[in-house]
Formats: sequence, structure tokens, C-alpha cells
Amino acid sequence: MKTLTIDVRRAEPEDAAAVSEVHRLAWHQAYAGLIPHKPLIEMLERRGEGWWRRATRGPATLLVLEVAGAIAGYATVGLNRARALPQDGEIYEIYLRPEFQGIGMGRRLFGESRRLLKSLGCNGLVVWCLEDSEHAVRFFRRHGGQDIAEGMEGFGSVSLRKIGFVWP
Repeated sequence: MKTLTIDVRRAEPEDAAAVSEVHRLAWHQAYAGLIPHKPLIEMLERRGEGWWRRATRGPATLLVLEVAGAIAGYATVGLNRARALPQDGEIYEIYLRPEFQGIGMGRRLFGESRRLLKSLGCNGLVVWCLEDSEHAVRFFRRHGGQDIAEGMEGFGSVSLRKIGFVWP
């Protein structure tokens, strides 16, 4: 019998190509038709392998979800950027390759991200997502998030409403 290994760990610079690929696939699936095409493509082009290599050494912590030795998802976490909210921590991004969605991998990555923030002394956390991203909204509500804040995010000439979910 083979054993399938699933691990969440801090990303290393050599993970950059795989994280870039996860980002591209996940964003195409999540945002095609939601974010205008040109700004979406520009964002994907800006976040190539070099960008992700630098992110492994940046101020935010980049975590990867590894399944059987392959990068299946990533999360970036750090201090809350919304000063009006009392939560200390923030999950800036959390994405999975499409084929790993809906089978508990997001829950695993989200849980590890929360544990890391708590271990760093963060009391509470916030996650922002686009209001029209039904999959993300359902995920965060299902995992106990309270949508208590809203804002706007610009993509080219279009502004989209975003929701801030918080946990104590």
C-alpha cells in the first residue's frame, strides 16, 4: 500500500515555478469573467517565477501545500493591513490548483495558516475576498468567518466590491 504525503511548509525559493503555476491556474479559474480580462492577464504576467522567488524572502510568510511531493496550493500570511479592524493577523491569499479543490485541501491549508498566525502571537485574523467570488465566500462562511467589513478593489477601470471575513 502506498502512503500519500500531505504537508504544509514554508516555501523555499526553488518552489517559485510551481507556486507561479498554481497562481496562474487558480486565478484563471477563480476570476475569469469576474475580473476584466486585461487586468487579470497583467496581474498573472507580473507574478511570474521571479516575483514568487522574491516573495519567499519577503515580509509576508509564503506557505505551500505539498501533496505527494508536488505543490498543490499556497497561502500568504502576515500582519493585518486594515488598521480599522482589531484583528492582528491576515491571510492575504489562499489558492489551490483546481484539481485539488473540494477535497479538504483548502481546509488543511487554511487551518495551518491560522495556526501559524496564532503561534506568532496574532489575536484574530481577517481574510478579504471579492463579493462575487461565490466559491470563496462560501468557503470562508463555512469555516466560521463573519463578514463584517467591505471595501473596493480596483482592476483597471473597474472597481469590484470585496468582503472582509474575520475570526477571533
